Amino acid sequence: MRFGLLGTGPWAQMVHAPALDAHEGVDFVGVWGRRPEAAKELADRHGTRAYDDVDALLADVDAVAVALPPAIQADLAARAARAGRHLLLDKPIAETVEGGRAVVDAARAGGVASVVFFTTRFLSEPAAWITEQSERDGWFVARAQWLGAVFSGGDSPFAASPWRREKGGLWDVGPHALSVLLPVLGDVTRVTAAARGPEDLVHVVLDHAGGASSSLALSLTAPAEAAGNFVELRGTAGVTTLPASSEGALPAFARAIDALRTAADTGRPHPCDAAFALRVTEILASVEETLGSA
Repeated sequence: MRFGLLGTGPWAQMVHAPALDAHEGVDFVGVWGRRPEAAKELADRHGTRAYDDVDALLADVDAVAVALPPAIQADLAARAARAGRHLLLDKPIAETVEGGRAVVDAARAGGVASVVFFTTRFLSEPAAWITEQSERDGWFVARAQWLGAVFSGGDSPFAASPWRREKGGLWDVGPHALSVLLPVLGDVTRVTAAARGPEDLVHVVLDHAGGASSSLALSLTAPAEAAGNFVELRGTAGVTTLPASSEGALPAFARAIDALRTAADTGRPHPCDAAFALRVTEILASVEETLGSA
């Protein structure tokens, strides 16, 4: 599959470009970025071509991997889908429900496959745990904490991200938590409560179609000593927690590439496709609305 990369930021440099370059089933055709000099530097590092014109890149590839802020991603993903290019996207798929729906509609109209890189869903141990728990009934309550220290005075490469600063943990790490909870507990039927804590910390309580309730704590401004991810389920099967992964993002992204290739070859949607990512966006928007009316 001929891939183009849209984006040149830290995530593109750390994960997307190295994974595309190393993947035996991929022809890494080139890179486009909003800063041409950054696109050239990244392309040169991986022995591929820098494109000044995004449409020229789309003309030369079968698929795009996108590592851009969500509002920009949504516009370019819809554009790529209309050109018949398969989509390997990042979360959140868009900053608005309308933006996410535009991507889904364009993908359907273009007959293209899509996979959204919810990292946890592509890590071996967590993915196996999610599958195992989704096959069990009787979950009563779930608790998820996704606490980052991006803006807590550390050296995070994402600290310069304007959209993360504006949207906070709800939109950056909230999709990760929801990507774990939804396949296990079912769709969200109601945002029961939402409240703000210190800095960007958000507390959320959700009702799920399977009958369980979940509570989430989401932040990008936790103290470095308190940062980390935790998901606990309690029900008739007992108590279980999301296992840590021994892998990093690179092998996970390689699996996401494989998932897109399979979806494109078979025509069968992947569980983490653009439609699933749209549903996550709808839930985030509902939480935001509840916060605004509190």
